[in-house]
Order: sequence, then C-alpha cells, then structure tokens
Amino acid sequence: MLATIQYNTKKIKIDLSQPLDISIPITGKSTNVNAWYLEPPKIAPEVIDGENVSVANGAVVNFNTITFNPHSHGTHTETVGHITEKVYSINKQLKQFFFLAEVVTVAPEKLGDDYVISKKQLQFALGNKKRDAIIIRTLPNTKEKKSRQYSNTNPTYLLEDAATYLKTKEVKHLLIDLPSVDKEQDGGALLAHNAFWNTKGKLRFDATITEFIYVSNKIEDGSYMLNLQIAPFENDATPSKPILYKIIE
Repeated sequence: MLATIQYNTKKIKIDLSQPLDISIPITGKSTNVNAWYLEPPKIAPEVIDGENVSVANGAVVNFNTITFNPHSHGTHTETVGHITEKVYSINKQLKQFFFLAEVVTVAPEKLGDDYVISKKQLQFALGNKKRDAIIIRTLPNTKEKKSRQYSNTNPTYLLEDAATYLKTKEVKHLLIDLPSVDKEQDGGALLAHNAFWNTKGKLRFDATITEFIYVSNKIEDGSYMLNLQIAPFENDATPSKPILYKIIE
C-alpha cells in the first residue's frame, strides 16, 4: 500500500502497510507506565444493579469503564492549554496529522544531580535539517520504559535553551520518551513547556508536545513521516498513537 505525499517541493513515498507504532498503551495493570504520584489506571466492567456487565459474568456485552489520567498513564499529546489559565482543547488545536519528522537518539548529559538534554545536543542531532516534528529517544533505551514507575525518580528533562532552540527552528511537534519535557520538581517553573509554546510572546497554538513514547531500538535515527493520531477529547491533553512511516528512497 504505497502512498506518495507532495511535501513542499518534494515527493515523499511511504508504505502505509508498514507502520511503526511508538506509543505506549494504557492498561488496567499495576505495571502500566506511571508518573505524577497517581494510582494505576483502572479498566473494569461497569456495575449495574449489583452485577458486573461482562460476557464472562453472563451479560451479552463487555461494558468496561476506564479511569485514567492522560498525563500520567501512557502516550499523550498536549497543547499549550496544559499550562495556560484558559484550557485550550487539543482536539480543536491539532488540525493536521501528517508531518515530516526526525528521529534522534540522545545520551543525556549530567548536570549536578540531574540528567538533561541540551541545546548543543539537539543542534548536533538536527544540523541544518528543517522538520515539522522531532522524536527524541533517550539512552539507555530499554523496554523497561514501557512499565517504569517514574514518580519521585527525577527523570531526564530538556533544558530551557533546548526547547527555545526547537521553537526558533520552527519545530511544531516535540515527541519524547519521558514523562515530561520539564524537571519533575521545579517549583512550577515549567521552563521547557513555556519556552516551546512561547508563553512570553505569541502563543504557538498549533504546536504540541507528546510525552511517554517508546521508540524501539529497531527504528533507526533519520527522517520519517509521522502520523500523529489522537483520541477526540476536549481537554488540554489526550491519549495518542504516533505512527512513523519509513521514507522510501
């Protein structure tokens, strides 16, 4: 299933039958990836008139209720409404879904007691390339990322100048395999979020941040077409399913 996409002055060919899923699903298990001090998500049959509504319990359908937080429990995409007084809906702000993206692998640098991603690292990774989206895979990259409990672990984060660099380079969509682009405990500064969305200037309503992705080691660094799929929640953030497609040379 080949498709040719006219992208500016270039024609890009991809194979739609070969998707590369970089999302982490939400499960009802205690091993579900987690952050921000919440309990695991819950997926369980609804109880009506004292009975669990499930086929296994004699009902004609399965009728599960799901309780989760998109920021804590899996791959999610957020808009500037995540950090503004007015809650802008991701469902209204994200209006296009295919983007030219670059996958880059970064070994976080030590800074005091923290590990960080710096502007210099992203400059080296992107060079002169102009991309709609950047997908950051951090090292070490193990499958444990799909079930890690991040609360109170001070995970790696982006320095403010790294986020400012991406904004200046007009990267619209930032995807990363961490619970946040900012430090876990930063006194509410949210320096990277604010820099990327340009909250001190004209807000970047069409820019998004996607956190909690997982990029398999089988996926090489380089250019891809990204299909950023979201669930239609009227909220600052929503569960999402970013899909990559190799560019056929």
